[in-house]
Amino acid sequence: MYSSLWTFPSSLFADFDRLHHVFDEPFGAYGLSSSIRSVAPGSFPAVNVGNTPNSVEIYAFAPGVDASKLDVTVDRGVLSISGERAAEPQEGNAKTYSRERFSGSFRRAVSLPDDADATQVKASYRDGILHISVARQASAQPRRIDIH
Repeated sequence: MYSSLWTFPSSLFADFDRLHHVFDEPFGAYGLSSSIRSVAPGSFPAVNVGNTPNSVEIYAFAPGVDASKLDVTVDRGVLSISGERAAEPQEGNAKTYSRERFSGSFRRAVSLPDDADATQVKASYRDGILHISVARQASAQPRRIDIH
């Protein structure tokens, strides 16, 4: 296996990484996440979270949701997105044997950084995308110091 018990080949960690991926492959289909910060695949709505020097930007992808059914709240550093997605009506006498489109109530939570200002939150919904912008506190912004 190894030429010496005192030295390891440089690819040892690559082998462990490959083994990790081999074990993740079958479990990924069952909705188990492979990262501590990720959620199960298929969670609704899917979200992208990013930041700028002045704000935290959240994009929630919720096509087919009525904007009046969406609720966005911020409480103790956690931004919550909740709502309800209506079920598709049946056409004629068609019987559904497979339904992949999610319908019903949903809730997602995003932990905000400590410097987020919960009093300055803007939200807009267009073309199935909910865009939420949370300003950063002014005290957390970099400030230029004049030298005298």
